[in-house]
Amino acid sequence: MEYRVLKYFLTVAREENITRAADILHISQPALSRQLMQLEEELGIQLFKRGRHSTSLTAEGMLLRRRAQEIIDLTEKTEREFRSGSETIGGIISIGSGEANTMRTLAEIMRSFCELYPDVKFDIYSNDADHVKERLEHGSLDIGVMLGPTDISKYDSIPLPGKERWGAVVPGRCQLAEKEYITREDLVGKRVFLSKRVVSQGVVDWFGEYFDKLDVYATYNLLYNAAMLVDCGIGAALCIEGAASLYKNPNLVFKPFYPELAVSSVLVWKSHQPMSRAMAEFIGFLKDRLLTETELNNS
Repeated sequence: MEYRVLKYFLTVAREENITRAADILHISQPALSRQLMQLEEELGIQLFKRGRHSTSLTAEGMLLRRRAQEIIDLTEKTEREFRSGSETIGGIISIGSGEANTMRTLAEIMRSFCELYPDVKFDIYSNDADHVKERLEHGSLDIGVMLGPTDISKYDSIPLPGKERWGAVVPGRCQLAEKEYITREDLVGKRVFLSKRVVSQGVVDWFGEYFDKLDVYATYNLLYNAAMLVDCGIGAALCIEGAASLYKNPNLVFKPFYPELAVSSVLVWKSHQPMSRAMAEFIGFLKDRLLTETELNNS
């Protein structure tokens, strides 16, 4: 599979129309069709369902779209690292993170680092820990920020200061919004939206026998759309406080769990993997800053 052909494939997959994709790519429609047919012959599968006015992906095509995007991202990332040269420290560092207050700590460090190395840029990817790990594994992310507890045995890591409290985002006009905190019993029979990380982060254990009494209306990976459901008065979203604080909506209120349930964050990167100069400098800078901050907090 050629890099060029994969880019052709991704353009057609996005546009769902070969003629429109050919115009974007500045090649003829017959030439583009021929390249796609040769790709299908090479792989021995049908990638597209071709209609009169549109072109959609088969199940195999959807899988290739995902893998092709990973290949393109990694190739372009590698090219940028080598183009940055050896005279100055530059390039792009890719960081994956969920929605959490600990990202604010990292943001402050990134700002200070860029004052020293203005040619270094960052690419931020937002998703849950499973997707961040997947991208770390195939190399399109350099660093991941994960909420514990999670298995980080394959990674080098630095713990991040502070903790994230679990609780619920509720409509500001409901009775739960008037409480100081939320107990297990408060949510029994209530319609709730659950993050897909509730098992690994101890939420199910925290509820114990009450968990089966929840009315689980929906699951989500990032809070934004779930918060929309809360704003419409459909139910309450269980989440960490840092994610809720990102949405300044007067109709939404975060209430922490009682007894408290809190998790910590860790910054990870793949062990025994060659680093770009920018990445190596940034990791060293992170260690120095976080170690200094830990010493100050303990003094």
